[in-house]
Amino acid sequence: MTEPSQPPLKARMSLAARLRAYFLAGVLVTAPFALTAYLVWWMVDVVDSRVMPLIPDRYNPNAYLPVGIPGIGVVVALVLVTAIGALTAGLAGRLLVGFSETVLQRMPVVRSLYGAIKQIVSTIVSKQSTSFRECVLVQWPYAGMWTIGFVTGTPTDEIQALSPGRDIVGVYVPTTPNPTGGYLVWVERSALVPMAISVEEGFKFVVSCGIVVPDGATAVPPRNGLHEVAGLRQ
Repeated sequence: MTEPSQPPLKARMSLAARLRAYFLAGVLVTAPFALTAYLVWWMVDVVDSRVMPLIPDRYNPNAYLPVGIPGIGVVVALVLVTAIGALTAGLAGRLLVGFSETVLQRMPVVRSLYGAIKQIVSTIVSKQSTSFRECVLVQWPYAGMWTIGFVTGTPTDEIQALSPGRDIVGVYVPTTPNPTGGYLVWVERSALVPMAISVEEGFKFVVSCGIVVPDGATAVPPRNGLHEVAGLRQ
């Protein structure tokens, strides 16, 4: 009885290569969906765990259902925040907010914390604000080395006095892959190169360590060569 012939080595390698390609294709398809679903579920669970215990049982839909419905806490939080915004738009709401702020201003430590948080939130939420609405290239940490930055605002009088007559702006330079850490540098506006991408695309570029290249990620090169940046000259 003759033994069955083995498939050629080239055919076996081709099959292994195809399986590897199929596996990588499956990872590329499922990983973004899985990570997105996990993050959304985690955020919903965090909000629900904080909000649901505050709802009385008589008004809690999960108390009447055999299975808990996720996301009710998120809906309640959104409705509550919207209702607070509607109430503060009236005279009584403004008086209540003013009284609350007066009380907080009398607390030594709390007033500094509240003032800083309120200023940051007001700056980011305000439609007229230019903070984090412009993605630029800046030479950092020395001339000739380019990195992504985000324009945050105008300098104080003390900082502007160091460069009289110049248009100085604040630029936040995030670290990779964690953009919550970084550096705040004050740079002359002419030394920045505007990028043709949004701030969200810029953050994706930073978080992915440059792997995810946004569409239209082009920049207009400076005409005068290298600029003076952060006290460094070419």
